[in-house]
Formats: sequence, structure tokens, C-alpha cells
Amino acid sequence: MRKLVITCWCLLSIIIFNSPAIWAAPPALPQGLDNKNKQKDSSPDLPSGLDSGKDKSGSDEDGPDLPSGLGEGKQKQTGRQETKSFKEKLPFNLSGFMDARVGTRIQEDEHQQDTSLAETRLQVALSKYWQHFTAELTTDFVYDSVTEEHHVDLATGEGLLDLREANISTTPINIVDLKVGRQILTWGTGDQLFINDMFPKDWKSFFTGRDVEYLKAPSDAIKASLYPGPFTLNLVYTPRFDSDRYIDGERISYFNKGIGHRAGRNQIIEVKRPETWFADDEWAMRIYKNISGYELAAYAYDGYWKSPAGKESRRINSKAIFPELSVFGGSVTGSLGPGIGNAEFGYYYSEDDEDGDDPLVRNSEFRFLLGYDVEIGTDFTLGTQYYLERMMDYGAYENSAREPHRDENRHVVTIRLTKQLLMQNLELSLMNFYSPSDEDAYIRPNIHYSITDNWSTSIGGNIFLGQKDHTFFGQFERNSNLYAGLRYNY
Repeated sequence: MRKLVITCWCLLSIIIFNSPAIWAAPPALPQGLDNKNKQKDSSPDLPSGLDSGKDKSGSDEDGPDLPSGLGEGKQKQTGRQETKSFKEKLPFNLSGFMDARVGTRIQEDEHQQDTSLAETRLQVALSKYWQHFTAELTTDFVYDSVTEEHHVDLATGEGLLDLREANISTTPINIVDLKVGRQILTWGTGDQLFINDMFPKDWKSFFTGRDVEYLKAPSDAIKASLYPGPFTLNLVYTPRFDSDRYIDGERISYFNKGIGHRAGRNQIIEVKRPETWFADDEWAMRIYKNISGYELAAYAYDGYWKSPAGKESRRINSKAIFPELSVFGGSVTGSLGPGIGNAEFGYYYSEDDEDGDDPLVRNSEFRFLLGYDVEIGTDFTLGTQYYLERMMDYGAYENSAREPHRDENRHVVTIRLTKQLLMQNLELSLMNFYSPSDEDAYIRPNIHYSITDNWSTSIGGNIFLGQKDHTFFGQFERNSNLYAGLRYNY
């Protein structure tokens, strides 16, 4: 059933986006007005004698020879070799940064350390370009004093090494791009709210104060981008399931429904992860087209809930599971008045709980997002969003699940304010999440200052507020923290 729904949605999207009645190509121009087949240099030939400044290959000469003695300085300067830097001498491109960050909790949490973040991170990014291929390798070397485990785990990003990218890109034919290997993937229209973006997220990094780029976790995947003309099609195949780097109690406390209160390092979530190659795989599709400045897109996904969304049994010590999941949706983005508007929706079909009466598996959901960004002053922008999660089969859920129950509808409103000062070297940012249904909130202030082209510093916080322990933001209240970071880019 799940694969049938996804297949039908993909076919319907392709038919709609490729319909000549809707996306008809403009008529051909009259003969002589069509420049597509003209050569790049269509200017007439100069009269004989005026084109002598070009050699037989068409390249410009330096001009007539100077009298004897006047051209020696130029010859000497031309013959002098410039000194290359260490990076320029390398047979590949090298970039990266050194980043040091510290953070502390502002509330006492009996299940966690007072220090929320204390790490030094060296990123080394290598890339090499050939005629038909591009190779990329990005690795973070990390010393983290908060965690008690330092063995390398590429799936969770924990340990002394976090492999961010390791891939090869190529264009086998003009209308197809391929990227194979570990890569960062993203799509959708939300600002830190995700509906059709079913690629891994790192919530531990996001809630503890690492740079916002680490919200996106890597995928081990094959991505194909096709450009047939009427639309663009992206296909992503992940041969083995890549989950979120989810909240498990190691760094951030959470509400444990099994024991009825908050837990942390005393109750680390153990999971049963789908991890069989080519059997526990994932498919994702996006098809989009730009029409009069508006981008329309359709999405489909076939895989699993990205964070644990069920349990094996009612036993307290039973493992959490990742139930099977299919998602299909759409979005539109474009100019609206003085700003940019966007809308997105997605239907989450939880195949392991089709009727919604399994209390151990998360129900199917409908999700919806509206957003708007506008400049309200010089280098001063405002972004707002409204987000809805509506649980399907809520009556069956209420009758089967133990309390506390989730609400049928979860509403979230976000407001982002961003102000740039000092020739845009100083950026003040405030991102606010508020849920009127859950009566909780999440506030992300941040100040970022570029000291030089290479050095920058930032300070910020993750502030959680809530009336109830079991709501999404409320459960993290004792994890509220402040952090500071210093970065050198090379």
C-alpha cells in the first residue's frame, strides 16, 4: 500500500509538471530573431588591415614592439615567478576552520552535567576537480569533554571524528548530474521547521549551541538530478536507513513516557535501528518548476520515521523503534507584496499504525506550514511562520494510548528578527518558537561578529519554557543553556 501511494503521487506530479496544456512552451520566434543557433561572436568581420591585432587563433596580441630598451622592464617582470602559498601548491583545494565552543546550563538538571558544551573542532575540507569528476572529503576532528565515550560512531557523529562529506560528482550526460557518497541534503521551504525534508537532522547540535550548519546531519546516498526541460527532478536513494541524531538522554534530558517523568543519562534511550543494506533503504523525490517567479514543487518519501516513534512493547526497558513511514506533499515559494511568501504541506502515512489504534506507534499526521519574510528596515529582516501538526485517527489514539495524551492539533508560531550592523560584520539574530496549544516556547538569541576575514566569534542561547513536562519544548526546560564560540577560517 505504501509503495503504491508513493508511486501514484510521483507519476501524478510528473504528469502535472509536464502537461503541455499547463506548461506550454512559447512559440518559436520568426526567422532572423532567434539567436539560439548563432555563434557567440556574431559581429561582422573588420575590413582588411584592421584585424591584424589578432593572430590566426583569434587571440589578441600585446600590440607593436616597443623601441629597443623600452621593453626590457616588461620582459623582466613577465619572467619573474610569483611566490605561491602553501595552499596554492597543493594538488587539491583545501579549506576548513578551527572552532572552539563552551556552554553551560542556566538551570540545575540532576540528570546532566552543568557544562552543556565544551569542544574544539577542526574541519578539513578537501576537493579535487577533474574533467569529468569532482571528489569532496570533509572531516571534523573533535575533542569533546562533555561526553564520556570517545570511540568513533559515524552514524551519530560522536567520537574523535565526524565524517561530514565523502562523495564523487559527475555529469554522465548533459541532462543528468550524479553525486554518490556521504553528503548533506536538504529541500523544502521552512525555516528550522521541516515537513518534506526527510533527511537526517542533528537535534543534539541544534539544542546545545553548535553552529546552525550542524543541524543538518550527513546522508550516505546516491542523488540524481535530471533536467529534461519542462521541470527539474531530484531522486535520492539511501541504501541503508539514516536516522536523525535524535535526543536520547546523553546530552539533553527528555520526558520519558514509560516512567512518567524527565530522564537523562540515567535512562539513555536504546533503539532497534533498521540497518540492513538495500532492504532497510529510503527513497526521496522532488520535482519542481519555476513559473513567473514562483517555484512549485512536489515531494515523496518512502522509508522510516527519522527519530524513534514507537516501542517494541509496553515494558519500560523495551527498545524504541523507527516505524515505516511514507510522506507526500507539495510547496510553493515566491514574491508576495514587499517580501517572499511560502506554503508547504505533507501527509505522513504511518504504515505500522494504519488505523491509529496502536498505542506503541506514532499515528499518521497532516502537516502544514505558511511563511513570510520581509525587510522592515535597512539590513533588518522579519520572518514569520505558522506550523500545524494534525494527528489523524485521534479518537482511536485517545482510546488506546495512556496519559498524558498529545493534542489532536499542535500549533507553532515562529518569529525571526535579524539585524546587521557595522558594515554587516555584526549580526544580531533572535528566533522564537511558541506553541499556543502546548503552552511552551523555545528562544534562540545569537550575536555573531566577524573580527577579520578569518576570525569570528559568537554568543547565544537555547532557552526552553513550558508549563508541562511532556510537551515538545517543555520537556527540555532544564536544558536551557548559554554558549560562546570562537572560529578561525582558513
